[in-house]
Amino acid sequence: MRVITTIEEMQSTITQAKNSGQSIGYVPTMGFLHEGHLTLIEKARGENDVVVISIFVNPLQFGPTEDFSSYPRDFEHDKWLAEQQGVDFIFHPSVEEMYPRSSSVTVKVNERTDVLCGKSRPDHFDGVATVLTKLFNIIQPEKVYFGTKDAQQVAVVEGLVNDFHIPIKVIPVETVRESDGLAKSSRNVNLLPKEREQAPVLYQSLLSAKKLILEGERNHEKIISIIKEMITEKTDGIIDYIDIYSYPMLEEIQLLEGKIIIALAVKFSKVRLIDNIILEISEK
Repeated sequence: MRVITTIEEMQSTITQAKNSGQSIGYVPTMGFLHEGHLTLIEKARGENDVVVISIFVNPLQFGPTEDFSSYPRDFEHDKWLAEQQGVDFIFHPSVEEMYPRSSSVTVKVNERTDVLCGKSRPDHFDGVATVLTKLFNIIQPEKVYFGTKDAQQVAVVEGLVNDFHIPIKVIPVETVRESDGLAKSSRNVNLLPKEREQAPVLYQSLLSAKKLILEGERNHEKIISIIKEMITEKTDGIIDYIDIYSYPMLEEIQLLEGKIIIALAVKFSKVRLIDNIILEISEK
């Protein structure tokens, strides 16, 4: 495994691989790797000749009230994990390497961003789309892998790839969970012990909503109410949102039919957790 820190070396390395007929699979990360990331890497390893991961904490996607400097980092541990998973290259550029000067062009996301997490983070997905456009051009993969825990991000990336005709296949990979159902996340380390005990209720509430729908319930308010009641009664978290939209367009729907997402975000004392389930509803 090789660590690459410059754009020039990364592009040169990819060119050599492509010239020899090798396929490239890519997993973008901000580091502090956990089992969710490793599942993405494992999927990429099984489908490609060369696997590249990037470890880059992107300042463009942090809002003015979000602390870029406090995002968890442990590059040496990340490097060890990546090597165990059979990663070929880690692209680990500095902020100065990725943004050596003020950008003359950035990407503006117009759809799928004014709901869910995007509602309270107005410039977040512009930052995500801008850095991914740069990374896609640097690494030039055939396939790129994202976890569906951040389903809104997957929807935005699919829109980016489709609208700009980027020759990459986006591979969504199901959320990896702890044994008690909590979605794995780099931010889980910030939960207090009591909050960690309570956090699985988020997924339990989504499963309760799914059960209602499968049993025939179609009332939005009732479904959201069940989720809200469980979280309020069984956790100390403050609900940021509980929403139901079409997926991947993330548009409001009058009827619960087709492919939908039920998504939520809950704020604990030091961390905000997100989770979701995606369902395909077919009326008989």
